[in-house]
Amino acid sequence: MEIHILPERGLWPGLSRRDAVAEAHEETARIVAEVFDNVATYGDKAVREYEKKFTGAVRESLRVAEDEIYEAAGMITAELKESIEKAAANIAAFHGAQKMHRVEVETVPGVVCSQRQVPIDTVGLYVPGGNSPLFSTILMLGVPARIAGCRRVVMATPADATGKVHPAILYAAQIAGVTDIYAMGGAQAIAAMALGTESVPRVYKIFGPGNRFVMEAKQLACYRRGTALDMPAGPSEVMVIADKTASAEFIAADFLSQAEHGPDSQSILLTDSREVLDATVNEIERQLSSLPRREMMQKSLEHSRLIQLGSMAEVMEFANAYAPEHLIINTADAEALAGEVRSAGSVFIGQWSTESAGDYASGTNHTLPTSGYATAYSGVNLDSFCKKITYQRLTPEGVESLAPTVMVMAKAEGLEAHSRAMEVRKEALKKSALC
Repeated sequence: MEIHILPERGLWPGLSRRDAVAEAHEETARIVAEVFDNVATYGDKAVREYEKKFTGAVRESLRVAEDEIYEAAGMITAELKESIEKAAANIAAFHGAQKMHRVEVETVPGVVCSQRQVPIDTVGLYVPGGNSPLFSTILMLGVPARIAGCRRVVMATPADATGKVHPAILYAAQIAGVTDIYAMGGAQAIAAMALGTESVPRVYKIFGPGNRFVMEAKQLACYRRGTALDMPAGPSEVMVIADKTASAEFIAADFLSQAEHGPDSQSILLTDSREVLDATVNEIERQLSSLPRREMMQKSLEHSRLIQLGSMAEVMEFANAYAPEHLIINTADAEALAGEVRSAGSVFIGQWSTESAGDYASGTNHTLPTSGYATAYSGVNLDSFCKKITYQRLTPEGVESLAPTVMVMAKAEGLEAHSRAMEVRKEALKKSALC
């Protein structure tokens, strides 16, 4: 871990950096482009060959059959089923409240403008299955898709070496309302959903986290194939803001929970208290010694940082510039500081609000912008699965109201045909008034 005590402001940009993945971007891009070319040419056959190469899975069909899905329900405990169902209900409650009502405004007499929210017909959800079976991600993506009214919800997730998808993933997909499930992962899964194959439908928007190959594939799908994305993303991250009242045990637990996501994850502590910083260092070491993934977590901790700044005003300035994916405010005045947050994916207010709650079951979405993109992007929400279509309706009175403005502006731009389209209507109204 890096420890920085009262760093000068000139050092802040360097302390806000995210350490990139080990392999060069150019090589990742080359590999992903080759995957897309092969999937475009050979379809399902290419996807199956990549699955065999990377996971050892051999399946006759990429699509997961209904009997596999129903069989999964009997393979997980009643306790886990109940937890998945409760989490899904909380996510549904929060996202259901985000529904937008139709907007209608008469801007001038006879001109009515309106807007309505329309679901995206077909969406693709990518659910990683490498280090962990992330069935919570299905709930975060599938439940809002169902509430939004998407007609087809396609999920891609890798199978294990035996060709089976983890039963908890299949059960969560059932609860979330996923319509099509495919046993495929990596860049080949993104390519299949972006391009479409013999069995995989082409989707209009792709959601979900993944490794650098998945992220590169999503970018390629967007910029070269015209498929929309949920947001740019990279390794997961957490920032903890703490003052002298904070528990070092709580801070360390939150710090380490993020390191558990993967070796590229980053945890940051910002505090104005040297005592809290020192106590947290000791507590991290104590807790880490008993965790099963400590070797992998050590790699994450190598580029994680504990930083003491001169005041809480400086802490908030640094936090907004860093724009963390997850921001935990563990201070005596947490509510007040939360009001000063301008850039963050999701904020956890007070000592009892662990980031784990948002990851699983509080109701907010855990698919959030990383790598500083929270300066401009929101996390996944109901809007992410919808389009907003605008309408306008003009009556004869509306033509009279709007024609002079439109005609003057169109002529000033040198677009005579635009002006003429309004002018002919105005002339028609004059003729009808004379009859």
